[in-house]
Amino acid sequence: MKGDLSNITAPPFVLADKSTTEFPRYWIEHPELFCAPAHESTPERRILAVLKWFLSALRGQQYAGRQPSEGVKKPLNAFLGELFLGDCGEPGEECHLVSEQVSHHPPVTACYLWNEKHGVRAEGYTRQEITFSGSVNIQQTGHAVMHLDEFDEDYLIPLPNVKVKGILTGGPYPELNGTYDIVSSTGLIAEVDFTGKGFLGMSGSKNHVAAGVYHADDKKRKSPMFTAEGSWAESFSLKDAEGKVIDTHDVSSATATEFRTAALDKQDPWESRHAWAGVIDSIHKGNMQGVADNKSKLENAQRELRKNPKAKEESWQAVFFRKDSDNPVAARLLSVIGSKLEPENTCGVWRFDVERAGQLQKPWRGSVTPYGEQ
Repeated sequence: MKGDLSNITAPPFVLADKSTTEFPRYWIEHPELFCAPAHESTPERRILAVLKWFLSALRGQQYAGRQPSEGVKKPLNAFLGELFLGDCGEPGEECHLVSEQVSHHPPVTACYLWNEKHGVRAEGYTRQEITFSGSVNIQQTGHAVMHLDEFDEDYLIPLPNVKVKGILTGGPYPELNGTYDIVSSTGLIAEVDFTGKGFLGMSGSKNHVAAGVYHADDKKRKSPMFTAEGSWAESFSLKDAEGKVIDTHDVSSATATEFRTAALDKQDPWESRHAWAGVIDSIHKGNMQGVADNKSKLENAQRELRKNPKAKEESWQAVFFRKDSDNPVAARLLSVIGSKLEPENTCGVWRFDVERAGQLQKPWRGSVTPYGEQ
């Protein structure tokens, strides 16, 4: 089996109990790290805090909250219009999330995360292309931007490509590939380089990451103000320009905060856990036939729904996000590293519609549900 996996149906026993729309929650499962940049006094310390938050969130993202020893599972493929909403953190200190599947062909997920008290917010979107060539390769197209209200600063957040190795040996695990930049509007850059075990695990260190913080005009990037190195799945250290360790973060022992969603009977029909309830319940019970039956029921209902001209993808409108042609902030930050927006590959530039979100009431799509008209 080689090539595009978008039309391949995974067997029930390899499925995770959550959809791809739920994955952005791992960016805020440690609220203190998400909000930390807002409390640093200098631009250098703020981008270092952004780097620490970014690295600390990768394990949750790639393992979907599972222990590395448990391996990885394939998330449920989000359907068009699927939503995931929730929050975490202490009362009055909550971090919030809205995630929505804004396109199905190709699959594009948009999300908005924010903490009102500390003035930190982030929005982004990604298109994932999944192929197989001995390993499962997940290529991401899109961007994310974090904004700090107090300092009016923006940070471009990279979306690393993923390679799931160990498929053929029965011990699958994720590796991140390549070099990426966190770009600050203050003129600073954090360069992040991911490496891992080589072919058949004969070289390299699993889940290894090395990073450095530089001035944007330091083209050769030989004089880092700070560095970070270690494992994004286990622990990493932050050092100053002299090489002195100033902070160490143990990812493996950090306890995630409880993520809260509305009770199932209070959720909108388009919310992820409500729509996939039959599948998720069957996965938890180990009922593989129930997984297959409930999954087919939802997928067949979606195919029937798309036959309605108003529900076709070409005329579909997202609930919380709007499709723009540009994002000046993201475009400016991308230009620093010689990149640009790719709206033609992500079906537009997706922005959270704050005004519309404040006016929405359930049921968000009236009598139309993922299973058809009711």
